[in-house]
Amino acid sequence: MDTAYTDRSWQSADGLTLHFRDYPGSGELPPVVCLHGLTRNGRDFEVLADYIANQGRRVLVPDMRGRGKSEYASDSDTYAVPAYVGDVIALLAQEGIDRFVSIGTSMGGLMTMVMAQLLPGRIAGALLNDIGPVLETAGIDAIKGYLGQGRSFPSWMHAARELQELHGASHPGFTIEDWIKMAKRGLTLCSNGRIAFDYDMRIAEPFAKLDDAAVPPDLWPAFAALAEQPLVLVRGEISALFSADTFAEMQRRAPDAIAVTVPQVGHAPTLDEPEVLTAIDTLLTRTA
Repeated sequence: MDTAYTDRSWQSADGLTLHFRDYPGSGELPPVVCLHGLTRNGRDFEVLADYIANQGRRVLVPDMRGRGKSEYASDSDTYAVPAYVGDVIALLAQEGIDRFVSIGTSMGGLMTMVMAQLLPGRIAGALLNDIGPVLETAGIDAIKGYLGQGRSFPSWMHAARELQELHGASHPGFTIEDWIKMAKRGLTLCSNGRIAFDYDMRIAEPFAKLDDAAVPPDLWPAFAALAEQPLVLVRGEISALFSADTFAEMQRRAPDAIAVTVPQVGHAPTLDEPEVLTAIDTLLTRTA
């Protein structure tokens, strides 16, 4: 059963109008906030948000700045985790949300860890999807290879074939119907009749500035802020961004976490896999 949602908006500190989907639910339970990946938007959570909302839980699914129905930033330097986290904190303030469950894919998982450190006690539970405190260089280089290319396509089939070319190694089991579904979530029909990626191409600018020689931030303390909360850790078995070693270390540091490896999937699982939904059911039970 599809649960009706409302398209709503909130304001960022620097004056952007940002969009989120609001699925209704019980006010007695901590709502769920779903945070998408770098080049994606809230449509990635259509199936999962509906699944959770049907259990009576409110779900908020934002499009981060520069994606989907949210406004593009004038300063591309704000396409970075600190600004995204600030935007989500503004959304929580607008909605009067004190505690929430965070489900974060890739970049959304980084945001979740940072928020756990900045907002102690406010994250009631979390799911980190194919992301951890350490990222693999090969995976980062792969993202740099396609980010911000600005391509457009004459049909959804052409767009799907492009995604299959880019990401086929991460989803070897996808059918062409699966690729079309992914295309319709991540791309949009433009006014000129072409189909293009649904994000500001300038999100690539700060990402391109990442220096291989620079010392990355230590995110293990941020992960530690989540480690004692109800927690689900998800990894794609063949992920090039999130290593099995990092996954194992996270389990060592959070021994009560539910760990799920999705077989024959890379970056990132879609979160509608049966084993993931079972883990989410347990997470919701633990955060009731």
